[in-house]
Amino acid sequence: MSRIGKRPVAIPGGVTATIDNGVLSVKGPKGALTLGLSDFIDYKVEEGEIMVKPANDSKQARAFWGMQRTLVSNLVEGVTQGFTKTLDIKGVGYRANAQGRKLKLQLGYSHDVDLDVPEGLEVKTPDQTTIEISGIDKQAVGQFAAEIRRWRKPEPYKGKGIAYRGEYIFRKEGKKK
Repeated sequence: MSRIGKRPVAIPGGVTATIDNGVLSVKGPKGALTLGLSDFIDYKVEEGEIMVKPANDSKQARAFWGMQRTLVSNLVEGVTQGFTKTLDIKGVGYRANAQGRKLKLQLGYSHDVDLDVPEGLEVKTPDQTTIEISGIDKQAVGQFAAEIRRWRKPEPYKGKGIAYRGEYIFRKEGKKK
């Protein structure tokens, strides 16, 4: 039994959820999101909540149950509050600058790294060493943050690179003389 899947997803005021042709659509104050529904799971929208239950007793249906409930919950949370990831840049000369729909990174390469900001996301640089990515789709926010981090992952000797806010970087001692 899925402990997560048992709980219904509450629909707050100002949010509407509908199921049409195997697609769950959620609309709220920040926008609209859709989710393709799995055949292994039954979905019901009733009285201010969305119920997610396995369609049968198969192993695959029980395996999908908690994940599908979490995906539905992320839709509702995204259209009401949105999601944010913050990246911190550490290193001498490393900096970031958001210019419209582009993000310019200086990461010690011979050239600047220019990234196009995906549609539906907003990127802010409050200072040169902080990048804030926000949007209503949790997967898109996390994916773009991972793509930025991929350019210069934190290294274990000096801790230089791009790290998520609050991420612990395990530091190594280095060579002894």
